[in-house]
Amino acid sequence: MMDDFKNQKCLHKRYAFQIVLQTREMLQALPSLVDINVPEGKHFTVCGDVHGQFYDLLNIFELNGLPSEGNPYLFNGDFVDRGSFSLEIILTLFAFKCMCPSGIYLSRGNHESKSMNKIYGFEGEVRSKLSETFVELFAEVFCCLPLAHVINGKVFVVHGGLFSVDGVKLSDIRAIDRFCEPPEEGLMCELLWSDPQPFPGRGPSKRGVGLSFGKDVTQRFLQDNNLDLVVRSHEVKDEGYEIEHDGKLITVFSAPNYCDQMGNKGAFIRFEAPDLKPNIVTFSAVPHPDVKPMAYANNFMRMFS
Repeated sequence: MMDDFKNQKCLHKRYAFQIVLQTREMLQALPSLVDINVPEGKHFTVCGDVHGQFYDLLNIFELNGLPSEGNPYLFNGDFVDRGSFSLEIILTLFAFKCMCPSGIYLSRGNHESKSMNKIYGFEGEVRSKLSETFVELFAEVFCCLPLAHVINGKVFVVHGGLFSVDGVKLSDIRAIDRFCEPPEEGLMCELLWSDPQPFPGRGPSKRGVGLSFGKDVTQRFLQDNNLDLVVRSHEVKDEGYEIEHDGKLITVFSAPNYCDQMGNKGAFIRFEAPDLKPNIVTFSAVPHPDVKPMAYANNFMRMFS
């Protein structure tokens, strides 16, 4: 399937249905906060946004091996939109999830939502490569994606960031009823949309949704939940990653040369158990067929990209 995708072939609708429906069933059964256990001597890889850049995803697998029980991955949201190979990415990640559930974990990003998919290309791409029915089906499956993961009780991984109130416990995240489109405010919204800021306290978000939070907020959250580190994605970084908040927060972004114009590197993080020291690997973009980012976005957005 991946070879066919690489050669710009499509998957028959019938198999796409099978993959998506089976994935929906698996994701529905998961809690909103998933605990991941990495045994001593084993490793675990966290990737950030891949945003429809299928050929860069293949490069990650080339550099770090395919997902398997012995080589597990967490993809931390924003699989789709912007890049014009989003369908290839989502079917590949979902197929791995079906084939080897403990080899790959998937987190919801702010782009796994109807409103974003309408604007930034995924909806148009699904319509063009599969059908209208799949647009609805993907929207439904995205509502089943877990919101956050905790590795060995120590590393908290979430797409966006932390909260507008203090005292949020992991149990509060577990209790979120996530089976919906992301709300405009509250814990679920903030998990998907928030960003760190370099100064203490909290401030409004430059995105108009969620908030920005300082290192004191990060430290308090880690203390309250007996955690060591926050890993998040959601923002393009020149080097593919950035370490902030006195080393307690790492942003990882895995779409190099984002939108074919940012010139950034991509990165992923390998954690080795038991000490879970983050080992960051960076990589550059690889060539892809001449289909521009946002090729399937609605025309209004194309004008601005």
